[in-house]
Amino acid sequence: MTLVVNEVRAKSILSPSKIHRYVVNPYTGCQHGCTYCYARFMKRVTGHKEPWGEFVDVKINAPELLEKEIRRKQRGTVWVSGVCDPYQPLEERYRLTRQCLEILARNEWPVIIQTRSPLVLRDIDIIREASGFEVGLSITTADEEIRKIFEPEAPPIPERIAALGKLHSEGIRTFAMIAPLLPGAEGLAPLLKGTIDYCIVDRMNYHYADWVYRKYGLEFALTDDFFSRMNQELSSL
Repeated sequence: MTLVVNEVRAKSILSPSKIHRYVVNPYTGCQHGCTYCYARFMKRVTGHKEPWGEFVDVKINAPELLEKEIRRKQRGTVWVSGVCDPYQPLEERYRLTRQCLEILARNEWPVIIQTRSPLVLRDIDIIREASGFEVGLSITTADEEIRKIFEPEAPPIPERIAALGKLHSEGIRTFAMIAPLLPGAEGLAPLLKGTIDYCIVDRMNYHYADWVYRKYGLEFALTDDFFSRMNQELSSL
């Protein structure tokens, strides 16, 4: 796979969100390229011709914009991020997420980080000392073979769970985003026990990956019964 990377200058970075008060997306596009990702709709907005997962626009002025925008906007919870993974592999080089977190921490804005990557541990120094920061790892299955089918470019599940455990042991508020609930989620509860403060469970609400379920004979995991059983099991966390 050839990744097309463009360095761009964004016009704004601290955007209103329907999930939290604000969202910061330092990147457009995501190297993880998960088959089901709702953020695929971004292609209709951005006009990218490349398949989802094969392009990333790097907003090189994101920290500069954020520094200015928080001065004129009312303080509120910031979601990092909504339509990209803030810790996708390019973040290791560009460090835009880290710079944005530094600004938000310095100005005491509450932050909810959501990622699939243990790279978040690089910034544990900022997160641990900040006021009102919490971190969630998206963990959709306990089965690595299922992960490879739906999330082939995302970090392995054991690495994500280990990252949650490390963050939690440092006194950082943590959560697991079990969404979408994939086949193989039956084994998640014991793996996550003691690593999180809470979990969020949701079913597959988009149809981008319907072909994957059909190809591998996994349609049972789209049923109400599967979601109900798994939701009940995971609600004990």
